[in-house]
Amino acid sequence: MKNIFLFFLSISSFSFFGQEKLDNLLKTWNKRNVPYISVETLAMPKSTAILLDARELEEFNVSHLQNALCVGYNTFDLKETISKLPKDKNTKIVVYCSLGIRSETIAHQLIQAGYTNVFNLYGGIFEWKNNDFQVVDTLGKSTEKVHAFNKSWEKWLKKVEKVYE
Repeated sequence: MKNIFLFFLSISSFSFFGQEKLDNLLKTWNKRNVPYISVETLAMPKSTAILLDARELEEFNVSHLQNALCVGYNTFDLKETISKLPKDKNTKIVVYCSLGIRSETIAHQLIQAGYTNVFNLYGGIFEWKNNDFQVVDTLGKSTEKVHAFNKSWEKWLKKVEKVYE
């Protein structure tokens, strides 16, 4: 019984401290000028939102959230993106990237353009996949591959086949 208790304590501590480390990473890189949405909230069955992927096309082509629109980061064009969005600026929009850093920049630009219901996906596609939610490839088929961005950031991505090119 003692061993079982220690096992569950170590798992919950890992989860808590993993979350704490992600919090610290995002605090370091982000300005927190866009509200976060959790992967669990976004994955709820009745949750509807327009999904914008702020990663580059080569990352998106490996895998992405189903029905997401690739808007890029280095190649992001605000006018082009707005032309693909509904006219209602209160439409719920969730922007994501690998971890939630690049997506904050893109989401903030949408807020500055007058969109009022914009969120940054906390932990990005890495956190999405780490929580066993589905990603799809360019054919719309479920995949276990995720672009890891680079070797430094790969440590944040668990449970999947990491792709770099």
